Amino acid sequence: MTPMPVERLSAAEASAEHARLGNEIAEHDKRYFRDDAPTISDADYDALRRRYEAIEAAFPELQTVDSLTRRVGSAPAEKFAKVRHSVPMLSLGNIFTDEEVVEFFARVRRFLGLGEASPLGVTAEPKIDGLSCSLRYERGRLVTAATRGDGFEGEDVTSNVRTIREVPARLHGSDVPAICEVRGEVYMGHADFAVLNEHQKDAGERLFANPRNAAAGSLRQLDPAVTRSRPLRFFAYAWGEMSALPAKTQMGMIEAFKRFGLPTNPLMVLCRSADEMLKHYRTIEAQRATLGYDIDGVVYKVDELALQNRLGFVSRSPRWATAHKFPAEKAATRLLDIEIQVGRTGAMTPVAKLEPVTVGGVVVANATLHNEDEIARKDIRIGDTVRVQRAGDVIPQVLGPVIELRLPGAKPYIFPQVCPACGSAAIREIDTKTGEADVVRRCTGALICPAQAMERLRHFVSRRAMDIDGLGEKQIQEFFAEGLIKTAADIFTLEERDRAAATKLKDRERHGETSVKNLFAAINARRRIALDRFVFALGIRHVGETNARRLARHFGSFEALRETARAAGEAASEARAELNNIEGIGDVVAEAVADFFAEEHNEEVLDRLLAQVTPQPLEAVASRSPVSGKTVVFTGSLEKMTRDEAKARAEQLGAKVAASVSKKTDFVVAGPGAGSKLDKARELGVRLLSEDEWLAMVAEK
Repeated sequence: MTPMPVERLSAAEASAEHARLGNEIAEHDKRYFRDDAPTISDADYDALRRRYEAIEAAFPELQTVDSLTRRVGSAPAEKFAKVRHSVPMLSLGNIFTDEEVVEFFARVRRFLGLGEASPLGVTAEPKIDGLSCSLRYERGRLVTAATRGDGFEGEDVTSNVRTIREVPARLHGSDVPAICEVRGEVYMGHADFAVLNEHQKDAGERLFANPRNAAAGSLRQLDPAVTRSRPLRFFAYAWGEMSALPAKTQMGMIEAFKRFGLPTNPLMVLCRSADEMLKHYRTIEAQRATLGYDIDGVVYKVDELALQNRLGFVSRSPRWATAHKFPAEKAATRLLDIEIQVGRTGAMTPVAKLEPVTVGGVVVANATLHNEDEIARKDIRIGDTVRVQRAGDVIPQVLGPVIELRLPGAKPYIFPQVCPACGSAAIREIDTKTGEADVVRRCTGALICPAQAMERLRHFVSRRAMDIDGLGEKQIQEFFAEGLIKTAADIFTLEERDRAAATKLKDRERHGETSVKNLFAAINARRRIALDRFVFALGIRHVGETNARRLARHFGSFEALRETARAAGEAASEARAELNNIEGIGDVVAEAVADFFAEEHNEEVLDRLLAQVTPQPLEAVASRSPVSGKTVVFTGSLEKMTRDEAKARAEQLGAKVAASVSKKTDFVVAGPGAGSKLDKARELGVRLLSEDEWLAMVAEK
């Protein structure tokens, strides 16, 4: 069925679909970022996100669940030392149509309050399909190189980057900043990729699927000599920490990089309108096959850095930039089987096992089938010849069967009614508000299902959560099967229990004294952990990284969060209202948090865990700001900045922006036309500020 237009959804229908999409996106995030085994194409993943964002735009109160737009990159690998990015390496949102380009240009104007006559420059450059990398130069000398990682922490690949001939060991020029953190893309050209695969073939080694995989694999070698033998290249296009900026525009910064001796892309141009942006997009698309390296779209960035600063960011993505992706590529192959995978929430996801086929230069053998409704709607049957599509370096989606090639006797697929991992009943929950069945079928054996238990433990120790080195997927699977780790708290008592065990871990096959010692050290290092990571690690439904950070920043301590969540069981309670009032947290997330802490089993597990782990308060965004940690509500019209800009600036300074006024509100910034919020503030005695008073308060000293 074609999804109902967003504008026709009721509030209850929107809430239900919003929650479902959030769950589906979260499952795909796990497969892509944690497992390196995605089951969905870029195009299909982006379609989920776009539908999700459209619902949020129409129903702002639902802006709660993590989506692709609020996540960045993947976690750093265990084998490398970690580098904390001084400035987060965030990623870009995607657009796909001419209309979206026009809307991006118009949206920037609206946010900035620019009139039609006001000029606005936007750069356009090829989007290189490689591996993001940050190069830190101090006094002109390369000192550190790191991958993007999860956006906040990456892998230290300094030794390997030094072997890339295009990356200078020293920058040249009188205006090179003392600290100059240059960011760009490590990639491999088509010709070099072909030669590398020939060498791999001659040596009997595994062939790389595409240049991007080859570049990523080459950069992540433990032996720099291997990286040196690989023909890697680099384009600089952005920056992180800079002690001084050599230019005031995006174009000027790239020109400065070129002067310093860094390689930059010659196809970058400055556009003055959406029409010029689209014209350059089509020019680059026409040259795509002859460039000699892979690109998957065009990146647009507002040129003036002062305007970039005003525009700021939306969670993981800048408001001042976006990626215009190229259309997806398609192929046909045979569907050999359908495999059901069980996630940590019990969600059962069908995955197509395909006869390997090359799609856009990549050999793929698996694809997402989404859910049982999609299988039935498309009438996909085992043995069918199916059309598959990919956009970017991920496993594709199945578009549908080629009916005229269907084999005689092929039967409709019957989705299993029991969990393949534990045999428990698998049901589709009924939404009490809409009366409709959830699109996802879930295993009901949460406490006995090994797939769910292991998935929850994997999530708990993952890079974005507790980040415990040496406790990866294989170790969790082994320790769970042997009964050594059944719950999160068991991780932190493992060393104590090992000392009393007849057979020590160090004496087991595939372990050894050094690896066990390192594992225990890594576990002990996480006995104190940032509050947002701890909340995310708990695996509360609908609470991803962004919402975990919101909750952590609002409550300050786990005790405060737990106390409020316990009291939020009643939908009409003051505690539930407080959860709902957190900017970005709404009914769905508030209910999920309340339900989690209302479950006695969860409370017991938490007590055991908190006896071993101490969550640490989240650092303030701007600790020296007079509004850091304060709760502010904006109401009425603002004349010197747009409402969005005011909210973004407040959050940059560490303030909590709330949607409504309560007794916990510190400031209400009221402009002309302020209504009920202003009355409520006066009733509660909340401090009122004019726009000028607010700007004076947050002005940089």
